[in-house]
Amino acid sequence: MKKRMHLNIAHLHWGFPPIVGGVETHLTILLPQMVKYGHKVGLLTGSVEGVKSRYNYEGVKIFREPIMDLNWLYKRGLEGLEDEIHYFFSSFFDEIKPDIIHAHNMHYFSKIHASILERLAQERGVPLILTAHNFWDDIVYLELMHKIKWTHIIAVSHFVKKEIIGVGIDDVNITVIHHGVDEEKFKPGIDTTHILSKYPQLRDKRIIFHPARISLAKGCDVSIKAMNIVKKAFPDSILVLAGSKNIIDWGETQQKDIAYLVNLVKHFNLEESVLIDIYSLEEVKELYEISEVCIYPSTVSEPFGLTMLEAMAMQKPMIVANAGGMPEIIEDGINGFIIPIRDFEDLAAKICQLLSDKKLNARLGYTGRQMVVSQYTKEKVTQETLSVYKKVLSS
Repeated sequence: MKKRMHLNIAHLHWGFPPIVGGVETHLTILLPQMVKYGHKVGLLTGSVEGVKSRYNYEGVKIFREPIMDLNWLYKRGLEGLEDEIHYFFSSFFDEIKPDIIHAHNMHYFSKIHASILERLAQERGVPLILTAHNFWDDIVYLELMHKIKWTHIIAVSHFVKKEIIGVGIDDVNITVIHHGVDEEKFKPGIDTTHILSKYPQLRDKRIIFHPARISLAKGCDVSIKAMNIVKKAFPDSILVLAGSKNIIDWGETQQKDIAYLVNLVKHFNLEESVLIDIYSLEEVKELYEISEVCIYPSTVSEPFGLTMLEAMAMQKPMIVANAGGMPEIIEDGINGFIIPIRDFEDLAAKICQLLSDKKLNARLGYTGRQMVVSQYTKEKVTQETLSVYKKVLSS
């Protein structure tokens, strides 16, 4: 954007680091970049134990309240919270004085939050933007897509846009903006002393990294089944799965999934060949650095998958399932491989191919890095988002 308006922008999302997730990571990239472009940016998000309720994150004003904490809301229930939600939304807007209100994934979970948000935006005459980072197959999603008057919708992939059009939303009101990644933070050559001293079992191993959070939906069981095959061809290989305590666990499925996956590892006698732990962001970057192959065999229609971009930025080939928006980013044989959903045998074959062929591995990794630098930067995603703001403000 050659001529930039300086805007006051109010973002709302259920989570922000230390909560771990793709949307949360996206916000750490997008919001500070908006500040760098001269905009005043605030984020209203969920409370986290041990984290301040008000602070500054790289120029972004962070406001944390329990009424935005989905884990707390799931246990408590939403009944009787209308006045409290209205109060905290109003207080947030009074402080930010927004020209734009930008909600992330508020087209699900709570009708109360969405309707109060819509009402306050209308009262203040402020455009209400929604970024749909996901979609759901139930009545709450349908109602919030249709009943809430979103001024404009940003979809994180063409796949998500198609799903939104599928429930009757006019495509004129939807813009696709793929996520970006900080290609300076994620780049080859990171010092790995810390991770190798913390996990000495990773030294001199052929590391396969599954960076998406540990769950069945992310295909962790598929990865373990594939590892049972890979191990026979490459006895020195090890699979690293990334767990997390701090996630939005709507429906409380995380612990059940982990219990099953741990049992699956034991069933195959892979205890020495699969590492499951919780890693900091810095440790995740080191794990990318020491890995030879990254995998994300999602078993559900993944809306996007930010870890694909992180792996590409780190110059690592990525193997993904033919699920949702993933094939928009990974091109088979160009920057990685695409496998059929749940096909652990094909996943194992592709892993073995990349462990065997160093030239192919290097070529796919190099191409991925070049694609990130040219198409998926933090500057590009921010400028495209600001263009949507400019469009709705001038209409």
